[in-house]
Amino acid sequence: MAVRKNQADLTATEKRNFVDAVLELKRTGRYDEFISTHNAFIIGDTDDGERTGHRSPSFLPWHRRFLLQFEQALQSITPSVMLPYWDWTADRTPRSSLWADDFLGGDGRSGDGRVNSGPFAFGNGNWPMNIRVDGRTFLRRSLGTGVRELPTRAEVDRVLAMTVYDAAPWNSSSDGFRNNIEGWRGPNLHNRVHVWVGGQMTTGASPNDPVFWLHHCFIDKLWAEWQRMHPKSGYLPTGNTPDVVDLHDTMKPWNDVTPADLLDHTKFYDYA
Repeated sequence: MAVRKNQADLTATEKRNFVDAVLELKRTGRYDEFISTHNAFIIGDTDDGERTGHRSPSFLPWHRRFLLQFEQALQSITPSVMLPYWDWTADRTPRSSLWADDFLGGDGRSGDGRVNSGPFAFGNGNWPMNIRVDGRTFLRRSLGTGVRELPTRAEVDRVLAMTVYDAAPWNSSSDGFRNNIEGWRGPNLHNRVHVWVGGQMTTGASPNDPVFWLHHCFIDKLWAEWQRMHPKSGYLPTGNTPDVVDLHDTMKPWNDVTPADLLDHTKFYDYA
C-alpha cells in the first residue's frame, strides 16, 4: 500500500522528487488550479449559507479528496511521490527540517515576509504568485509572528478524545471533533497553524505555500487516528440537513464523491 511519511523521515531523494513535481505542476499551470479551487471555497463557505470545504462537517472529507487529487497530480509527474505530513506537535520551530533549503525553504524576511531561500524563493523565478489576494508576487512567510506557539500534542490528544464528530448548527460555532480540529473552538488546531506560518497561509489562497499540503496531510492523519479511536462515532449529519454535506451527499466541485466514500483512507493510502 502507498504510504505517506513524516516529512522528517524523508530521504534526500524523496524530498527532491516531491519538490521537483510541485515545481513542474506550477510550471504547467496545474498547480494554480488547486489554489483557485481552495480560494473559491474559502470565499463561498459561510456560517449561514452553503458550506462545503470549511466551517462545516465536510471540512475533513473535502480536504481528504482535495489532497488525493493533488497527490495524483504529483504522481502524474513522478509516480513514486506521496504527500508527506508535517507533525507540528514535534517540529515546532523555524529550525525544523521542513524549512531547510533543500525542501520548503525558510522564513520570510522582516518587513515584507518575502521568502528568499529554498526552491520556492522569489529569486529563483519558479514560484510566481499568479493567484493572489494582493499585489505582491512573491511567497511570504512570517513564522511564529501571528501566533507564537504551534499546538501541542496534549492539545491534540484533548481533541482526539472527543467522541462526537460534529453537531448542530454544523458551522463554526458547533461543538464536536470536527470544529475543534478545524480550530473555531477549543485549542485551535488547524487554523492556528495557518496563522503561525503567516503570509499566504493566512488567506484563502493558502496553497500558494506548499506547506499547505503537509499541514493538511497531518490534519488528515489526525482524523484517521480519531476514526480508529472511536469506531462507533461516524460522520454527522447523515441526512436532510440544509446547507451542509450529509453523509451520502456529493461534494462540490467534484460532484462524484461523498463523505461516505472517503471514510476509509486505507482504500487509497496509509500513514507511517
